[in-house]
Amino acid sequence: MRLWELERLSGQKHHYWPLFSGVRSTALLERLLAEEGVSLAEIGMSWGTIGLPAYTELTAPAGAELYPLHSLGHLFGGLLMDTKIFATETIVALAVDGGPDFGLDKDAKDFWYAGCVSVRGELTFDPVESPALLYAAAKRLFDSEPGTLMALASACVAEIHFDAEGILARHEFYGGRTQPLLATVPFVQRITDEARYQLAGTCPDPRFTDEENLQSAVMKVVQRCCELIMVRNIERLCAKADVDPHGANLSVSGGFALNCPANTRLVDHFGFVRLLTPPCANDSGQALGIGLLGLYQAGILPDADFLLSSAYYGPPCRDLDSALEQFSNWIERTDPFDPEQFVEDLTVGPFAWVQDAAEVGPRALGHRSLIGDPRTLKTKELLNDYKLRQWWRPVAPLVLSEHAVDWFAQKRESPFMLEAVAVREEQRAHVPAIIHLDGSARHQTLARDANPLLHDAISAFHQKTGVPIVCNTSLNDRGEPIVDSAAQALNFCVRKGIRLAYIDGCRVQLRSDSESAVYLLGGPHPRATELFEGQEEDCARIWRYWHHRGYTEDAMFLLIRFPELRPEYKLATAAKVNQLAELENRNDPGFSTRLRRYIEKFGPGAIWPVAARRHSATAAPIDAQKLN
Repeated sequence: MRLWELERLSGQKHHYWPLFSGVRSTALLERLLAEEGVSLAEIGMSWGTIGLPAYTELTAPAGAELYPLHSLGHLFGGLLMDTKIFATETIVALAVDGGPDFGLDKDAKDFWYAGCVSVRGELTFDPVESPALLYAAAKRLFDSEPGTLMALASACVAEIHFDAEGILARHEFYGGRTQPLLATVPFVQRITDEARYQLAGTCPDPRFTDEENLQSAVMKVVQRCCELIMVRNIERLCAKADVDPHGANLSVSGGFALNCPANTRLVDHFGFVRLLTPPCANDSGQALGIGLLGLYQAGILPDADFLLSSAYYGPPCRDLDSALEQFSNWIERTDPFDPEQFVEDLTVGPFAWVQDAAEVGPRALGHRSLIGDPRTLKTKELLNDYKLRQWWRPVAPLVLSEHAVDWFAQKRESPFMLEAVAVREEQRAHVPAIIHLDGSARHQTLARDANPLLHDAISAFHQKTGVPIVCNTSLNDRGEPIVDSAAQALNFCVRKGIRLAYIDGCRVQLRSDSESAVYLLGGPHPRATELFEGQEEDCARIWRYWHHRGYTEDAMFLLIRFPELRPEYKLATAAKVNQLAELENRNDPGFSTRLRRYIEKFGPGAIWPVAARRHSATAAPIDAQKLN
């Protein structure tokens, strides 16, 4: 029925704001469910958060006991997104991300990343390596988001010679009782050192700084290594299950599933029929994946059909009338949607497009988008300016499905923008705003039944210009999650000086007075922060509880990373965990410093959601069986 992402409620990108009590969690759920005409009393089962109403313990399927439930949640989010395919075809599935959160696990797992082959619903599990760890290492070394680094790799011509195959033959990235980032950080550092040596005294691409040239060259090698890791993963899975990947389906989930070039190359290399990956493939899809795993373990799936038929499961746009009233001082006029007017507007400049239920996942797919004319590079410049992004960041094409094959060298549908394919050479001059350096683009195909209104709009543009494509990027400011509501969209447009917003079929023409708007509005529109504010005493009470039990802050990191150290399992006393935490600081002197900085910046509550990510990058292996 609905999938909510907490970051869009709080306004915090990657949402790190916890709920510290069952009362607060219940209140949030009651509010969200009420919008759908449902109450918590009607919920028969819930999984994933201990203590919620109707909580049901989640267990691993037979044969999958060696993997964290976080990884299995990712895996089943892809496996079961179409239960008819699951029941009748072959699927090669991999869950590949930065690492699990261990929130539902009772002991450390032998492997962090789950893979499996499903032959008409019969599952064969096997561990896989995660190439996402290489991007995590690059993020640490360059202090930049993986998406930015990937974009830089495809925007700049800098490159080096590096034996990726040779170095990978000596490394594996399974995770588990060894900390894989202890290996991947030196791995990427070695590539960086080699790039610095080869590029010394040169400037391969004068449009970029020396540091950008360096990072682009490094990330080309990293991307190549990632794809090689995925190839050997798939070869290993298929060999164990004795299946031929040609004619099977590929399912990739976890954060690495957002790597469009890798997805396309894997599908093409092995001859897979299609890519079974949800739009919320990263951690924003954990609720979906855990829910599907819970239904599967309860025996409800796959006998009951399930189909993730679109990306549009987010909150509907319910506030248009109130938003028009709130922003009336900046609105010149409103008109109903008219295709001819849409075409005229698009040729003048980019504008916001908001309709119906929001997309789930990190990418705008035509319901919370900024769209523009792909025929001019000025469109790309404006979109990046509006979002305060680097000038070289690419923007994606949204293409009518029935014309996609005429413009892109691929026949597969790509409704969730999860592949990067070549733009046909004879068409490239017509759409310069969408093309990467290598001639590819991260396209989304749009069928009419998926979004009739936007399909009609782009069809009118196609009829007028001969181009069945518009530029599409997410509707959000720098550091802000994608907007949910009409008010949030109008706030963005007014502050940025964007003259138009199309919202649920209403054309809203705005005044162009961005300086006064920035002064009066200040920043992005307020989100539902009241759902998370005012928890200081609850947070302090929890900290007092753990301190009184004798645990240090460093020790709490270990409790999150290693479930077997938690008090309920009686494998270690607080003193022993504190001692182990001291050993951590000897292995990694920066461990405690990073923790203190986080507490100073975000408050003590930030340790809980951040700890697993931060600690997994630094911890030494711990064998709980040797603690006594």
